[in-house]
Amino acid sequence: MPVKIRLQRHGKKGKPFYWIVAADARSKRDGKFLDKIGTYNPNTNPATIDLNLDSAVQWLHNGAQPTDTARAILSYKGALLKHHLDGGVRKGALTQEQADAKLAAWLEAKDGKVDAKKEGLTKAQADAKAKALKAEKEANEKRIAAQAEAAKVEEAPTEEAVEATTEEAPAVEENNEDSSQSEQAEQTEA
Repeated sequence: MPVKIRLQRHGKKGKPFYWIVAADARSKRDGKFLDKIGTYNPNTNPATIDLNLDSAVQWLHNGAQPTDTARAILSYKGALLKHHLDGGVRKGALTQEQADAKLAAWLEAKDGKVDAKKEGLTKAQADAKAKALKAEKEANEKRIAAQAEAAKVEEAPTEEAVEATTEEAPAVEENNEDSSQSEQAEQTEA
């Protein structure tokens, strides 16, 4: 019975979620499987992969052949490297401690790369949010300035009318002063 390590699709339309399974090559894509090795969620950035490394390596030792996508996932999580290092231990090229040290160093470097990508993504999101906020503030300032100018334009005719009435008012006062002076002159003559 040829065994494949492959993806079994779950989730809903447009939001796939995969189980990584060891299954008979003749079974249906979403049919019977022998062992569930892990999960793969491509909807997150970076993709979330939960893999039982020991189980995957055991299936590789037993001769299971991964599909192309499953091979990429196993390589990403270090299962293929561990399988390779275990082969070196069986042949006597390495000791188990050396193989474990190499795998731990590789996994640490890989985690560093993933963390750097996550930090880069959060920084990019923060920059985009700050840029959008700045653009929104500029748009609000322009809108407020336009409203202030529109208010000035509406006030301008009323200010001209007020100025015109103030200009006429001193003339009226001058006339009043002239008339009061002429009244005083008439009273002194009388």
